[in-house]
Amino acid sequence: MSLAFLFPGQGSQAVGMGAELAEAFAPAREVFQEVDDALGQNLAKLMREGPEDQLTLTENAQPALMAVSLAVMRTLEREFGIGVEKAAFVAGHSLGEYSALAAAGAISLADTARLLKLRGQAMQRAVPVGAGAMASLIGPKTDVALAEEAAAAGSKFGVCVVANDNNQGNVVISGAKAAVDAAIEKAKELGARAIPLNVSAPFHCPLMQPAADEMAAALAEAMILSPRAPLVANVTARPTNDPEAIRRMLVEQVTGRVRWRESVLWLVGEGGVTRFAEAGAGKVLSGMAKRIAPDAEATPLNTPADLEAFSKTL
Repeated sequence: MSLAFLFPGQGSQAVGMGAELAEAFAPAREVFQEVDDALGQNLAKLMREGPEDQLTLTENAQPALMAVSLAVMRTLEREFGIGVEKAAFVAGHSLGEYSALAAAGAISLADTARLLKLRGQAMQRAVPVGAGAMASLIGPKTDVALAEEAAAAGSKFGVCVVANDNNQGNVVISGAKAAVDAAIEKAKELGARAIPLNVSAPFHCPLMQPAADEMAAALAEAMILSPRAPLVANVTARPTNDPEAIRRMLVEQVTGRVRWRESVLWLVGEGGVTRFAEAGAGKVLSGMAKRIAPDAEATPLNTPADLEAFSKTL
C-alpha cells in the first residue's frame, strides 16, 4: 500500500486546532514552542484561544497551520515510529507545500515559520484590501474549462484567472474585484454556482507579483535540502526532490495555479498511491482526495485518536 502525506492550506484554521495534540504529546508541544521562538510571538496561545479574527489573518494562519501539520508529523515519528520516509510522496495545498517540505526535512522548522510569516505579510501588502477578490465555482458542471471561460469573461475588467483547480466541481478564480464579479456572472450563465470567498487578498494570480518578488529574495537566502520524500509540486503536479527546482517553484506558486486535482491524479496514477494521510488541521484535502480518486483511502490526522488509529494500520 503506497502512502502520500498531504498538508492543508489556508481555510483549514480554527481556534483550538492542535490543542489536543499539545495536551497529549510532548513532541507537539516542542513544535509549537519552536515556532513561537522563531517568530517571537505567542502563536500557540492565539491558536488555542483566539480571537478568531486574529488567527485568520494571513500572516498568522499560514505559520499556524504549518505548526499543526508539523506537530502531527513529529508526534508520528517520535511517539509511533512513523517517519516521513514511510510515504512515497508528500504534497501540500498552497502554503501546505511549505509544511510538506518542512516535514520532509527540506527546510528547517524555524525557517519555514519565518518564511510563511513573511509570505502572509507579503501577500497582504501586494494588493490593497478590497481591491482583489476570489470566488469558488462549484456544482456538477464546474470544471477547469468552465472556470477558464468565466475568468476570460471577467478579464475584460481586469486581472482574473483560475487560482485553484481543487477537484471536479470545485474551482477557484482570483483577481481584481470587478473582474471576479463579472466572472461570477458568466459562471452562473454557464451553469455553475459561485460563492465569493472571505479572503483578505486575491491569492494565486498575477496581482500577487510583488509578493512573489519578496519571496524570491527570501528564498534565495534560505537553505533548502533534498526532501526525504519527493514533493509533488502545486505548479507542475509532478514530483521533484531538486532543491533549486523547489526554490523556483515556491516563487512561481505565489502567482501560479494550484494544480491540486492534477496532483492527486498523478499520485494515484503514475505515483501508484493508494492511501492519503492528511497531516494537520481539518479534513478538506481528505474530502478532495476522495472526490478525485474514489478508490483511494484518505484519512485526516489531527487528534491523538487519529494518530493512534493510523499507527496501527502501518
